[in-house]
Amino acid sequence: MDRRNFLKAIALTGAALSIKESGAMTMMSQHFNAAPLAAAAGAYDLVAVMGGEPAAMFRKGIAEMGGMAKFVKKGQKVVVKPNIGWDKKPEFAGNTNPDLVAEIVRQCIKAGAKEVVVFDHTCDDWRKCYANSGIEAAAKAAGAKIVPAHEESYYRTVALPKGKSLKSTKIHEAILNCDVWINVPVLKNHGGAQMSISMKNHMGIVWDRGYFHSHDLQQCIADICTLEKAAVLNVVDAYRLMKTNGPRGKSEADVVMSKGLFISQDIVAVDTAATTFFNQVRDMPLESVGHLAKAQALKLGTMNIDKLKVKKIKM
Repeated sequence: MDRRNFLKAIALTGAALSIKESGAMTMMSQHFNAAPLAAAAGAYDLVAVMGGEPAAMFRKGIAEMGGMAKFVKKGQKVVVKPNIGWDKKPEFAGNTNPDLVAEIVRQCIKAGAKEVVVFDHTCDDWRKCYANSGIEAAAKAAGAKIVPAHEESYYRTVALPKGKSLKSTKIHEAILNCDVWINVPVLKNHGGAQMSISMKNHMGIVWDRGYFHSHDLQQCIADICTLEKAAVLNVVDAYRLMKTNGPRGKSEADVVMSKGLFISQDIVAVDTAATTFFNQVRDMPLESVGHLAKAQALKLGTMNIDKLKVKKIKM
């Protein structure tokens, strides 16, 4: 697929965003150009969906990944872990889109999940975050159980023998007690980590985030992803993205209506793809997001998206 056809395939319909002829665009093309168009559903390593509403994009994307039943089995206990870190309404893009969270919950239940739990270790008051993000109401309406994460008693120490800087940490019991979990971050800028996506979203399953910030943040973000119980699926919400002043944001001026979604089991690949997408809005070279290369060095996935089977969907 040449660059012109690729750009048509990823055009952001309905968004106040134009893709310019730039190095960022070229890099995006390089990363996705090798995707075979005729692969069977379920044979893809990464699916990118553009131009739709959150629930509809997920339905389309998960179908191309082989369906939710490929990842969630009948009778399993499932955790859906969005970003609910901030006392912000959905329009501010500080948290995962509630419609996306609800659709993932519905798909898990449809696949036969015995229980679906939703939680996050929030930065602002957890009650306000859960309520004002819209996630609590949406997830409950879809059939999920909402649990808190604001007390240390909810966490248990887990060793991370493959970690370089982070050798152990306390993990929320919901993750430790589930059969599978699904990682659902929102795509946004982060003042410390540069980008907050799937790997950074792991900080919401641990108790002591202070250690990360005082001991090589980029390495610790990679290290936490060596957790033995890896997410069975990473779903990046790029319906709205926060281009500046992340991770909390200051106003809706920080937000771009980008109408995108990325799905993969490869956490490095999906964050690489999402960062490349973000790079169309604001200059964010992959090398500036240090945890990507550090995670690849830990063999947690690949940044070489051109080696993967990628499906691009335009709605």
